[in-house]
Amino acid sequence: MKKRFLAILALLALCCALFTACGSQTPAKPADSGKPSQSSQPAPSEPALPDGVYSAEFKTDSTMFHVNEVYDGKGTLTVKDGQMTIHITLSGTKIVNLFPGSAEDAQKEGAVLLQPTVDSVTYPDGLTEDAYGFDVPVPALDQEFPCALIGTKGVWYDHQVSVSNPQPVETPAD
Repeated sequence: MKKRFLAILALLALCCALFTACGSQTPAKPADSGKPSQSSQPAPSEPALPDGVYSAEFKTDSTMFHVNEVYDGKGTLTVKDGQMTIHITLSGTKIVNLFPGSAEDAQKEGAVLLQPTVDSVTYPDGLTEDAYGFDVPVPALDQEFPCALIGTKGVWYDHQVSVSNPQPVETPAD
């Protein structure tokens, strides 16, 4: 579990760096030699959430790629050391991997795909089934970001997703 968490944190840090670099309107300036600079990256558009667990809305541009209806469009947003990851449970097992970025980048050698978890979903009528869940790195709240997916047919698709409206969730003490 600890290795998985560290891998997710590393992926999230990489994604944040990529999204920051790709979203820049001006070319990057070379860093001063030998001096680390805190101001080389733009300031976040909003203050970071405090570390903790939140319920948050997860929206997509697709009717086929969405959070399971039982969860009412929401996932569990975890903030640790300022890095955000949202766990979403999808509506089935047809989406086999996600990638925080474009479908083109997902297919490049060395791309790290998000692996599914198997989540048990219980519907209001008592029916229980397994569905895939994913831990998606969130670069910023209330802003669309790319998230590619591949389904059981082996075709990659580009989508835009966003995470918004985080509400603190009380968690039991360890």
